[in-house]
Amino acid sequence: MEIRDLTPDDLDDVLDLRKRSFGPISGAEVERWRRTVTPTLGEGRYLGAFEGGRLAASARLRRFTQWWHGRPQTMSGIAGVTVNPEDRGHGVGTAIMRAVIDRSAGHGDAVSSLYPATTPLYRSLGYEHAGARHMITLPAESLRRIRPSGQVELRRMGPGDAAEVVSLLHRVHGAARSSGPVSWDEATWSIWLSNEDDFLYLAPDGYLVYRWNGDDIHVDNLVAGSEETSRALWSMVGTSSSIAQKVTAPVAPDDPVLWLLGERSTDRVTQVRWMFRVLDVTAAVGRRGFPTAVAGGAAVTVHDPLRGGGSFRLEFSGGSGTAAPSADGGAALTAGGFSALYAGVPTATLRRSGLMSGDDRDDELLDAAFAAKPYMLDYF
Repeated sequence: MEIRDLTPDDLDDVLDLRKRSFGPISGAEVERWRRTVTPTLGEGRYLGAFEGGRLAASARLRRFTQWWHGRPQTMSGIAGVTVNPEDRGHGVGTAIMRAVIDRSAGHGDAVSSLYPATTPLYRSLGYEHAGARHMITLPAESLRRIRPSGQVELRRMGPGDAAEVVSLLHRVHGAARSSGPVSWDEATWSIWLSNEDDFLYLAPDGYLVYRWNGDDIHVDNLVAGSEETSRALWSMVGTSSSIAQKVTAPVAPDDPVLWLLGERSTDRVTQVRWMFRVLDVTAAVGRRGFPTAVAGGAAVTVHDPLRGGGSFRLEFSGGSGTAAPSADGGAALTAGGFSALYAGVPTATLRRSGLMSGDDRDDELLDAAFAAKPYMLDYF
């Protein structure tokens, strides 16, 4: 088996692979896909596994910014992991994912995320369930009843606003101390903001992307940094209630809209789970944000056959953290266990699931430092 970077000449074979795995793709989707992936080919972010010159599998490394407790860092988003039907069950998926993990680390990314089609493969490689994309379904009329509380300047936006959207996300997620959400790079945002079927609005501290989905409304993204902007954007979605009956939207687990609704006796929420992996313990801890009230040190040993792992002394102070090699082993975690801890999974859960063992003297500090409710608004 040969694993190498894909080239423009390989894209027709990749499309055939996608069709065999996920079904037919519309012409518009193919064109948008080509526009999105072509720039990544020269960046070493699209890999293929070949058997005798035939494409057997492919995987793509998306370049994201991800926030953890309000602090941004680069993140490798793994997408399009696809194996030909005739090549499944022969270790091809594992082989290309090992190459993807190495390539992600080579790009300098300390963390990685993905939406799994199946859990065992990724769990065997150190990924663990961390958060979800929460999709809520609301009566359109309930959003119309959200009244704006101030004058918010809204305007239509397009591809030329990509840089402003990226800047806005940095401001809003930083102020909210968000954990988990991502931002596409500016070039990809330009492509998404050119979709003629979407309705796009920009405010000084928020934006809205939505579209008609049959007779109902689908919100693709709604981010707001204040009550006034949140009210203005959600009520705008609600103006379609004379025709639309339902609105579906991705929201944070504690999204303000859930408190703005006049009636909230039942929530209809579906979750699409995503998995997460720490690729470099020292860099990942150093780049993460932490609660400013948490101070102290903890010892951990991370067993990571793919990335080396080791024993580390973690120190937390002033909203920042460090991880330095240490002779003190402390608690023992698998690669997936440390990844889950980083994402806010409590130590008690990790111990009861076999992902953490040994010394428990630092568990309370670890829980306080890594506490989080991770979520994403975007699917990739």
